[in-house]
Amino acid sequence: MPNLAIVGYGKMGRLIDQLAPEYGFTVTARVDIGRDEPLQGADVAVEFSVPSSVAGNVAKIAALRIPMVIGTTGWADHLTEVKSIVAKYDSALVWSPNFSIGVNVFTRLVSEAAGLLKNEKEYGAWAWEIHHVTKKDAPSGTLLKLVEHMKAAGFVRPIDTSSSRAGAHPGTHEIGFDSAADTITLRHTARSREGFARGALKAAQWIIGRKGFFEFSDVLFGG
Repeated sequence: MPNLAIVGYGKMGRLIDQLAPEYGFTVTARVDIGRDEPLQGADVAVEFSVPSSVAGNVAKIAALRIPMVIGTTGWADHLTEVKSIVAKYDSALVWSPNFSIGVNVFTRLVSEAAGLLKNEKEYGAWAWEIHHVTKKDAPSGTLLKLVEHMKAAGFVRPIDTSSSRAGAHPGTHEIGFDSAADTITLRHTARSREGFARGALKAAQWIIGRKGFFEFSDVLFGG
């Protein structure tokens, strides 16, 4: 059984610890504030910490030549830095603003819809999401990625983007297209954090033995 290190032992880290045996992993390190278990001997690491810690954690893990999965969100401004760290150590990394398999399929559906409507000028678009009140980033990294995919598909008209933070909501993302004639609404609703944890563990299985910088879509759909 490959050894798994968990970097960031909050709600997601503990859930990954719970589910890891189902994916054939033995958890050999759990790292958090006040809990600094050694990473040496790990075959792969899964990181769910805070945005300000990502670059430092990547450097620490990559220096040990341990492939990693980064599930933390809100650090996209450091993407170039993180890519250079991975290249420097000839390491491997999978990242995603959302490791839900359903969300990644949803993203493809949104891209397809945006492409089909790109020349239909009577349609405006919106992008909205809601998460629990403790989520750090708003809009979510997932919503920003959805909007990025819409634009890449050729939808260049304004996309009204908004967020809500309330209660303990695990996450809903909604994309809509509206005209005087009709409305098209695409929505993904997460029921719990389990889907994110399972996706991260799937990525951890996949990244072992690879080199380079990948997104979760590479794991699911091929590079």
